[in-house]
Amino acid sequence: MAGQSRKWMILVATIWIQAFTGTNFDFSDYSTTLKSVLGLSQVQLNYLAVASDLGKVFGWSSGLTLMYFPLWVVLFTAAFMGFLGYGIQWLLIRNVLTLPYFLVFLLCLLAGCSICWFNTVCFVLCNQNFPANRPLAISLTVSFNGVSAALYTLVANAIDPSSDALYLLLNALIPLLTSVVSLIPILRQPSLDPLPPDAVHRDSLIFLLLNFLAVITDWFRRTIHSSFRYEGSGFILVDADDLELHKELLSRHASSIGSIGNGSLTHPLGDNGSVIAITRQKTGEIEGCCQRILVKDQLAMLGQEHPAGVLVRRFDFWLYYLAYFCGGTIGLVYSNNLGQIAQSLGQSSKTTTLLTLYSSFSFFGRLLSAVPDYIRAKFYFARTGWLTVALLPTPIAFFLLASSDSAFVLHVGTALVGLSSGFIFAAAVSITSELFGPNSVGVNHNILITNIPIGSLVYGCLAALVYDANISSGLGNIVMSDSAVCMGRQCYFLTFLLWGCISVLGLVCSMLLFFRTRHAYDLFEQNRISTQLY
Repeated sequence: MAGQSRKWMILVATIWIQAFTGTNFDFSDYSTTLKSVLGLSQVQLNYLAVASDLGKVFGWSSGLTLMYFPLWVVLFTAAFMGFLGYGIQWLLIRNVLTLPYFLVFLLCLLAGCSICWFNTVCFVLCNQNFPANRPLAISLTVSFNGVSAALYTLVANAIDPSSDALYLLLNALIPLLTSVVSLIPILRQPSLDPLPPDAVHRDSLIFLLLNFLAVITDWFRRTIHSSFRYEGSGFILVDADDLELHKELLSRHASSIGSIGNGSLTHPLGDNGSVIAITRQKTGEIEGCCQRILVKDQLAMLGQEHPAGVLVRRFDFWLYYLAYFCGGTIGLVYSNNLGQIAQSLGQSSKTTTLLTLYSSFSFFGRLLSAVPDYIRAKFYFARTGWLTVALLPTPIAFFLLASSDSAFVLHVGTALVGLSSGFIFAAAVSITSELFGPNSVGVNHNILITNIPIGSLVYGCLAALVYDANISSGLGNIVMSDSAVCMGRQCYFLTFLLWGCISVLGLVCSMLLFFRTRHAYDLFEQNRISTQLY
């Protein structure tokens, strides 16, 4: 019982860490001041945002460190990287010292790397202490990472609402203090034996109640509490026995041709688990090129391990990569530009409100990523299908933002982008695990999120070039301190249109991924249900 209670203390510690280490989400709160003090162009400012995201490229280093050092060492290494990265930037913005631009870039890179190290610590804690409910633990804790900007805004406003530099000081100190507070539960981490099924179900109920506490409304409680069956999260491949049984059943199906309706379905498997041939004979079936796109090299089952070399040869992986690249990543770049977007529309005073709105809706989106696990008994839908649904608000938001410069549309668009990107960020770990193997998720997910620094560079440069081009044209620009500022709707109009079109491409890629993986999800669900019946 002591071990069981300590694991919930670890969950609380993980929530603290996540809630106070999403320091890259408040970049917009101090970016305008940073640009002015350092005398940067919009393109140069964008490179600093890219540097923060570029830290994710080195996220693998935290996993490598864990091979040789205990978890608390990784935790405090992350804390001190952030302390140096943000702390020295605070000294810069306070004019205490001066550094060349290249060293400022490296400081942003160091700060961004610290965030990845914190995330690694949290993922490891969830995996070790909640193996049977890993996705529920990750989804709940990661949700609080999305609310970091709102928490930092509350603290900054309580101390000195007029100081943008204060955010950098808080970014340096609060994660370090949080690490100190979290140290005792981590050091007392219990050694837990595998839980019996009834204990797994009990833990699932506790996670459901914790989600209710996170977003509690009377309607939400009445509707869902009366409808859910409290089961273990078999939808996600966290139960090794379910996964092995699924593979065994599928291999039996692969050796024969089963009739389905008035057609037939053949599932011979290749060495890497791909579907070599699928033949369906139905009236009105898609023929030719479209059919080949949907069935070529299809995944035969969920959870098959994909080493990195196999992963990068998968068409499904690149569809997934593009969906993330054109969806969640573009939403993150939007949040990085919120300060300049608000300023260009004459709403600089609303920057903090907008960032809090984005952060809050990102939090709700991350919480919603756990809904598929709970409603599985009532409504089954492949998680790649939920990814498609989650991507839909992003193009709608950008086309709305391009159509109007009103404060109301700016608030609505920001909320939609936050909701969509939050869901994608939280759901991605589970999708990577399901499609390409739970044991390979550490490496494979780090490969996936290389799209974030790439997207930050591409989308950010696109926005910055359009912004600076409007300054060069002399339309509505003013000079503040040593930097020029673009004013007016035209500053981001073209950017919003292009981002909207790009996010439509991401939506199309996610739809293709859903159609190509739907059969694997269906087979897994059928096998799971059949094992419960017998």
